[in-house]
Amino acid sequence: MSLGFDRSVFERGYSDFDRERFVPETRTGASGRGEFARDRARVVHSAALRRLGAKTQVLSPSGGDFARTRLTHSLEVAQIGREMALDLGVSPDLVDMACLAHDLGHPPFGHNGEKALNIWAEGIGGFEGNAQTLRLLTRIEPKVSTREGLSVGLNLTRASLDAACKYPWSLADASAEKGADHSLKFGVYEDDLPIFEWMRIGAPAMRKSVEAQIMDFADDVAYSVHDFEDAIVSRYVDVAQLNDAAYESELLTKIAAWNGFSIEQDELRQALERLQTETYWLREYVGSTRDLGQLKNLTSALIGRFVSRTTSAIIDDSPAESLARFGAILAVPREVRAEIAVLKGIVSAFLMSHERRQPFYERQRIVLVELADALLAANGRELDAYSSAAWLSAKDESAQRRVIVDQVASLTDQSAIALHERLVGPRG
Repeated sequence: MSLGFDRSVFERGYSDFDRERFVPETRTGASGRGEFARDRARVVHSAALRRLGAKTQVLSPSGGDFARTRLTHSLEVAQIGREMALDLGVSPDLVDMACLAHDLGHPPFGHNGEKALNIWAEGIGGFEGNAQTLRLLTRIEPKVSTREGLSVGLNLTRASLDAACKYPWSLADASAEKGADHSLKFGVYEDDLPIFEWMRIGAPAMRKSVEAQIMDFADDVAYSVHDFEDAIVSRYVDVAQLNDAAYESELLTKIAAWNGFSIEQDELRQALERLQTETYWLREYVGSTRDLGQLKNLTSALIGRFVSRTTSAIIDDSPAESLARFGAILAVPREVRAEIAVLKGIVSAFLMSHERRQPFYERQRIVLVELADALLAANGRELDAYSSAAWLSAKDESAQRRVIVDQVASLTDQSAIALHERLVGPRG
């Protein structure tokens, strides 16, 4: 008899169809652990999650011990997402797992590395971190194989894979919807469509599950608030300038540009003014213990502000008692979207768009492109176990290039630099 808590209560509202795995698994022995808790454990114990500890979020992991990495960011996303799931009555294990997994496919050097790999892979369908996450979960991270020896990755349940999918459509679907655009987001490469289509059986076309919506919003909240915090502590953001009326127009123009001018500048101005009325908003920052405490209180207040207003705005879209899978729409209020956009835009204006940073970013992109070229020229050498096997079964150069993309994307920042130095030469 088990004396532990029966965690299967977290799966109420979900069906055996939701818990189905691509390769069926047999359970032995009694256990109160649900299938989604198993999925979460598989992600927690994966090598891919550990590697996120040495991958750039916004500031390089080698730049100090304060700035967040992809791993610490993912942990914070998971904390926000799990609390929201509990409030909304959907599986916290499912949302927690999706939040931990959402960045697994991202390459070295953050979004800058993603741009470089997308350019290198342009002729084979490009690179997208979210599509790479699905590929990693269903192919690259080793755990379960078919009888024929084909890896199906962690063999997560249907609902778990779907919860981790931010963009449940292919590049072709996105292009048909919005026209050709190299910046389009998508969640699956063409050669991963079979398992994607299995995952999406019965799902409304191009609609995220509610668990994926929660994960996506939690990611937005953590990304905007914590990157803002990191940029202040690392002295990239000048707090005094943030509160200088003479700089406001220039700042808002930069924020609007970062958001692709999708939000009117007047709306961004109002959002900035609302943020400036927050109790813990900083007027100056010298790095004292008091400043650090106030900044931490600000991040907590902003997270609570964004989450509480959004969870109260959720739209019940299901006649059933549960909101699971496709039973709700997370309707993020327009004001919340604008405030999140302002925080992201501030980091961009002071850090990612700063002229002094551009040579650094360019060098990172060159490293990944040169490394991919060198690995392709090595004709299958210098690859890890998964990529070596995939190279041997590749039928043409397009398939070989996708193998190289898989290999480079799996590297950490430092391992990419070290391998580049060994195969290409020291960085200039």
